[in-house]
Amino acid sequence: MIVCLLTGLIQAIRFEKGQIHDFELYKNSNFDLSDELEISVDSGFQGIQKLHSKVNLPQKASKLNPLNDDQKQENTQKASIRISVEHTNRKCKIFKICGCRFRGKHKNYEETWKLIAAIVNLKTATRHLKFSTY
Repeated sequence: MIVCLLTGLIQAIRFEKGQIHDFELYKNSNFDLSDELEISVDSGFQGIQKLHSKVNLPQKASKLNPLNDDQKQENTQKASIRISVEHTNRKCKIFKICGCRFRGKHKNYEETWKLIAAIVNLKTATRHLKFSTY
């Protein structure tokens, strides 16, 4: 799922059959992203720097190389930017059809997610209207 960090709107959704890692799905989907865009991803996307020049990727710790305090603070700042994508993902999963096991026809799965994404985008785009007076 690609979400605009400025507006909070879902820009694109991609799916494949079966269980597949997010980074593998990204590599297979051929997203046409400009090199001028800055991408914020989680640590599961190690190696995306080879595909895209401006990447906001957290540093990964290992048993032999733990993170120091500066690196931890930097990762926290990067996570605070990325959290808006997780909030958008939660908004989609509130609809139980997307948050639980899908029991419908597999050919309808992508259409279902796109409909839910459209509803979430509409709700996000019009959230300021509930505070307006007529």
